[in-house]
Order: sequence, then C-alpha cells, then structure tokens
Amino acid sequence: MKTLGNIIWFIFGGAIAALIWLIAGLLLCVTIIGIPFGLQAFKFAGLVVFPFGKDIDTRFSEHPIINLIWAIIAGWETMLGYLGIGVLFCITIVGIPFGLQWFKLAQLALFPFGAKIR
Repeated sequence: MKTLGNIIWFIFGGAIAALIWLIAGLLLCVTIIGIPFGLQAFKFAGLVVFPFGKDIDTRFSEHPIINLIWAIIAGWETMLGYLGIGVLFCITIVGIPFGLQWFKLAQLALFPFGAKIR
C-alpha cells in the first residue's frame, strides 16, 4: 500500500508540490536571513514527494523562538491550507489515506524547526 500510495501521490501532485517547495527553498536561500527557512522548505520538498511510510517527530522545544516566528509568518496559513485539503480528501472513503498524509504535512507546517522525518 505504501508504494502504491506514493506512486499515486507523486503522479497527482506530489511532484509539482515538491518542485514548488524546492523553488521556494532556493529563493529563501538567496539571502542569509532566509537560509534557515529555505532549509525547512527543502524538508517539506523531501516529505511531499513520497509521504507514505514516513513519520514526523516534532520537537518544538529545540527551536521555540524560530518556530514561533515561522508559525506567525507562514506556518499557520500553510497548516490551515493542508488541514482543509486533508478534510476534503477524508470526505470520501477512497481519499482517506491521502487526507491523512495532508494532516501529516499540516503537523510539520506549523513547527518545522527541529522536526525529524523518519
């Protein structure tokens, strides 16, 4: 199921989403101040390509100040968007596995600094 889910995810949007996160990461890394945020965008790109079978271990306490800055600037909007998409997918029985992956991305979207993807 993990392999099939990753293939379907990649074909129907995972590749495009990863490309968008990669471009955002590259743009953020242009400035010195944006480098930490760009690295988090690369973390998103790595997860959004093939999210099935991966787990997120959030560690807010490792970087609380930068996590709060991220949450205020971009985190809450991204999280709400991912939650909305996840709810839309979970309305149908077939979409539930994909909705759960969007919820996983929403968890990472709020506090990505210090989070580990396993």
